[in-house]
Amino acid sequence: MSRSAHPAGPRHADVLPEGHYTAPPADLNALDPKVWSQTVGRATDGAVTVAGIEVTRLAEEFGTPAYFLDETDFRARCAAWRDAFGPGADVFYAGKAFLSRAVVRWLHEEGLNLDVCSGGELATALSAGMPAERIAFHGNNKSEDEIERAVSVGVGRIVLDSFQEIVRVAHIAQRLGKRQRVQIRVTVGVEAHTHEFIATAHEDQKFGIALADGLAAEAVRRALELDGIELIGIHSHIGSQIFDMAGFEVAARRVVGLLAEVRDEHGIELPEIDLGGGLGIAYTSDDDPSEPHEIAKALNEIVSRECEAAELRVPRISVEPGRAIVGPTAFTLYTVGTVKPLEGLRTYVSVDGGMSDNIRTALYDAEYTVALASRRSDAEPMLARVVGKHCESGDIVVKDAFLPADIAPGDLIAVPATGAYCRSMASNYNHVLRPPVVAVRDGEARVIVRRETEEDLLRLDVG
Repeated sequence: MSRSAHPAGPRHADVLPEGHYTAPPADLNALDPKVWSQTVGRATDGAVTVAGIEVTRLAEEFGTPAYFLDETDFRARCAAWRDAFGPGADVFYAGKAFLSRAVVRWLHEEGLNLDVCSGGELATALSAGMPAERIAFHGNNKSEDEIERAVSVGVGRIVLDSFQEIVRVAHIAQRLGKRQRVQIRVTVGVEAHTHEFIATAHEDQKFGIALADGLAAEAVRRALELDGIELIGIHSHIGSQIFDMAGFEVAARRVVGLLAEVRDEHGIELPEIDLGGGLGIAYTSDDDPSEPHEIAKALNEIVSRECEAAELRVPRISVEPGRAIVGPTAFTLYTVGTVKPLEGLRTYVSVDGGMSDNIRTALYDAEYTVALASRRSDAEPMLARVVGKHCESGDIVVKDAFLPADIAPGDLIAVPATGAYCRSMASNYNHVLRPPVVAVRDGEARVIVRRETEEDLLRLDVG
């Protein structure tokens, strides 16, 4: 197939059937810095570059699909969060967004802490040298083995998620001759303005212990009675991909209210509160996330104001950015396989990956943008849907975006802001092999998570 423009779907907003975009961008070759990592640009020949390396070279060396993670950008975002909150607060990177041993080492070197939510994440953290006291252990259903290992190695805190877990952790710690530092996760009744599957602070969901009906206050009573645990604070997480600080204001007010209840009933002031993470990033040019210093200023002012009103000392604040750090630092590079125009609708552009490397579009109706990466094009914009190679009609990577009308098989396209929840939620659906993660920095590239092989798949199949 030549690169001449072919009869394709609509090119203008008045015939756009659905989706995020209302009109094609002025320049399809432009790369919005809000969406891409800081070292991404275009070479003189038009190819996208990252850390000074053209994606055509990266594709030749590492193949596609592949995730390319900008280490310089990752470290800069770690430093921005660390510096915004300063030494009087704790920043825990949410490992569920993406975790590897290289990432753990970067976090350690940049002075961030780490939260994990499974035995596998804990093992990764420990194997890469993260000090146990800088690890927080999350999860709504931690196994006894996971709890025992966390207590044994001396994790800095375990976040308790249920009445059963309060007793379970206390008994395990006491049996091991330890006194484990804990926080209680509470649901504060805040409905975050986000997808229902990632809103986590309303009552009708699986996480935490509700403030309603005095349940959280009762959880505090039980925790204070048990010798195996030391209650150091309250944890609250209201959801994910949040841009509006109003939800955090309500959550902080209710958490501080619980701290005041604890003081009045038990005569103690708990020294810490954790306000969780969930801060949004720019997946498209329409998204407008806050900067870390703006978030830190807002959260500190909210907590200080509420504590002053309740006549409480201001506790040490913790936050848990995951997506906000790693999300914008990576893009996924694909090779176009087929181009299928549907007259009057759109053009389907199929790539060599799909829902096995990015389930978020199918799972959350997530929105992404996309760019022709291997060259520059002056062709007119064409409404496209980027889809994967899987046997599912819902196998969509980018629902609706504009690509040049001369897009053709063999072209490379890149989807930015795929650092969070793409590799960590990747699967082997259709026995497709999971892509590698390649770190790029200062003109060099190296694999930090290798591509799976067929031998990897067959090794697990013992039948």
